[in-house]
Amino acid sequence: MDLSLYITYWPLLFKGLLFTIYICSIGIFLAMLGGLILYRINRINLLITRLVYSIYLTVFRGTPLLVQVYLVYYGGPFVGLELTAEQVGILGLSLYGAAYFAEIFRSGFESIPKGHIEAAYDLGYSRQQILRYIQLPEMLGLILPPSINLTIILIKESAILSIITVSELTTAAVTMGTETFSMVEPYVFLAVSYWCITFIVAKIGSWCENRSLIHLQRS
Repeated sequence: MDLSLYITYWPLLFKGLLFTIYICSIGIFLAMLGGLILYRINRINLLITRLVYSIYLTVFRGTPLLVQVYLVYYGGPFVGLELTAEQVGILGLSLYGAAYFAEIFRSGFESIPKGHIEAAYDLGYSRQQILRYIQLPEMLGLILPPSINLTIILIKESAILSIITVSELTTAAVTMGTETFSMVEPYVFLAVSYWCITFIVAKIGSWCENRSLIHLQRS
């Protein structure tokens, strides 16, 4: 391995790393928000809302992220939707992730024992108090592990965005490899970088999960 290449290409690689963190942070945040909105739409329990929910999940969970990104980036201009590569990347991650987060939220809320809610009503809790003190704490404890797993998957899936020229970490590694004809060094850096990001996310998730369990035990 030629370690001197890292010195030469460090600015490009570091910029790509920062941009990957940036685009993943926004995309995953919007995916969580979109998933929550989808779940609330499904909770309206009308035929049309259930149909919208079902179609959305079927489309976005049934097709690869790469295909979705391609369709929006290259097919969007034909219907008047002209977005930059970065905008398509964020939109793709958020729409794709929202379908999975919606099911995580649904399973989390539905896993709360009905007896807990009924007991809270018997104690005189209002609907808002039940949501704040019963449903949300218990739901968060249930959805944290699958949410962290999905977050890690979406971070790794973001490498696909290099296909549409998003200047993230994979694009930087490919550029380095193309210019130097060295394939080992850039992809070792790529693998280590993604491992570090996902390792940090996993540790943060584990800490949040432990704090959630402590809170539930105290309450």
